[in-house]
Formats: sequence, structure tokens, C-alpha cells
Amino acid sequence: MTMLTVPEAARRIGRNPETIRRWIRAGRLRSQKIGTQYLVEEADLDALDDEQLPLPEGWQRTFWGAPMPNVVRAVRESRRGR
Repeated sequence: MTMLTVPEAARRIGRNPETIRRWIRAGRLRSQKIGTQYLVEEADLDALDDEQLPLPEGWQRTFWGAPMPNVVRAVRESRRGR
């Protein structure tokens, strides 16, 4: 179990640290407060990072009828070297 600080979590997923703090305050991201810092479990961050807003009806399939690929996930995985 790897714990990340807010700045580390933000760097890991390419977001602003304030976005991570907003997610924690909103209850979207679990965290533990140690002293003055919030720590986020790496697995929780990965699960949240893979979330994607639902696509509008017309964007759910390609023009040839196949399901729309998750391009965001593919780019993130390529940046992580997967």
C-alpha cells in the first residue's frame, strides 16, 4: 500500500493539486489526514483516474458501429509506460 501526498498524486495523474483537494473535500477520493497533510492511497487514485464521464449518445459508437475506444486511458497508460 503506497500512500501519496496531494502534490505527488497531482503529478502522478497530471492534475492540479487543488483538483485533488477538491476531490477529497467532495468525497470522491478517500484520504487520511496525517498532521496537516492529506495522504491518498495509490490504488484509490488509480481507480478515480480511470473514471470517465459518460459520452453523449452520438459519441458512444464510431461511425462504423464499434464502441468508442477510451483514448484518454490509452494516452495515460502510454505515458506511464504500460
